[in-house]
Amino acid sequence: MYQGRIHNEIRNILVSNGEKVIEIYHSTESENLVPFLEAFSGTAQTRLQLFNKKGVPLLKDEMEIDKKYIESVIAGETVDNIQAGMKSYPFVGIPFQHGGESYALFLTVEENSVEDEIMNSIHLMYVIILFLGSLLIIIAARFVVIPLIRLTEATKKMAQGDFKIELSTKRKDEIGVLSASFNEMAHELSKLDQMRQEFVANVSHEIQSPLTSISGFSKALKQKNLSEEDRTRYLTIIEEESERLSRLGRNLLRLSHLQHDQHRLNITSFRLDEQLRNVVIGLEPQWSEKDLTLHIQLDPITVEADEDQLKQVWTNLINNSIKFTPVQGAIGVKAEVKNQLITVSIVDNGSGIPEEERKDIFKPFHKIDKSRDSSIKGNGLGLSIVKQIVDLHHGDIEVREGPEGGAKFTVTLPLTNSRA
Repeated sequence: MYQGRIHNEIRNILVSNGEKVIEIYHSTESENLVPFLEAFSGTAQTRLQLFNKKGVPLLKDEMEIDKKYIESVIAGETVDNIQAGMKSYPFVGIPFQHGGESYALFLTVEENSVEDEIMNSIHLMYVIILFLGSLLIIIAARFVVIPLIRLTEATKKMAQGDFKIELSTKRKDEIGVLSASFNEMAHELSKLDQMRQEFVANVSHEIQSPLTSISGFSKALKQKNLSEEDRTRYLTIIEEESERLSRLGRNLLRLSHLQHDQHRLNITSFRLDEQLRNVVIGLEPQWSEKDLTLHIQLDPITVEADEDQLKQVWTNLINNSIKFTPVQGAIGVKAEVKNQLITVSIVDNGSGIPEEERKDIFKPFHKIDKSRDSSIKGNGLGLSIVKQIVDLHHGDIEVREGPEGGAKFTVTLPLTNSRA
């Protein structure tokens, strides 16, 4: 970077010193040229040599100058040997006129052992710095590259479906943050993959059971000696299992639609208390069949929400309470407004939900042990649909133990919702 600048600086210094020597000589009007120059040689770390036009050196300094340089200076040119990669000491040749004769005055720097020692030290320092720098670069490269290689290998494993990966690191820098983020991503993907597998297994189970019944009773109907009573019973079972499959398909489609990012609510203003009454009336055949008592306590409430979706919420929740409430049991439905929030609670005195299972009750296909009775219809998607609808309305739903040991579902909704 500095080679050109250094060469120009050396050339300028030598030329300037030479011109000063000539100027001083002319100003003294001395006739003793050779002694005068001899006296100046070695001053300011500068050596001098004077050549006549025949190329004969006139001073005692043993400066070896190529003849071509001498001839060029005698001819009136200023020359130098300063160039990249030069091995000899730099010199400058300046034309000099004295007594009508042409001379060639050459100047070079005086050899200095101290400077040589300093330059050797500098060169040694350069070598040490180069070695240490290269070593540090290698160490730093391994420090950075090895974690990235491990991260790349882990990414390839993840691309092949292996999500049980954890990168161990104690670093706090960007690579450490990246590794921690990767571990978190792998953990979440592992959970999603587990949920996917469970979902597929549950769907397969829910589909296989009615299909097995339909297939079995269809084969039984082929028997010629079957009584009309048995035939009717088999056909009824086939019809019920077919309806079960149909409900499963509808619920899966509804859940998928609600989970889709582009789903939009159809927001309208309506009376929530009237909607709850209509849902209770619509389910009268179910709760009347079990001789259940319903306690209704509804404040007049006008809400802005998706009417059809909220109707599905109340239908699923009340229908669940009816299923798990024993004969001659009781169900309570209450709605009120507090602090611009609507609270709807549905409580029963049925079998209830164990505390350890309440956190999973809204997952698709989740069923508590008490609900696996074949006499109780359901595929474990109703509460998942309820949860999705409530979330879309920016609300919240929770389940607790009821006052009489059953289950109490509480839905909290804002009075108004965005129409987007």
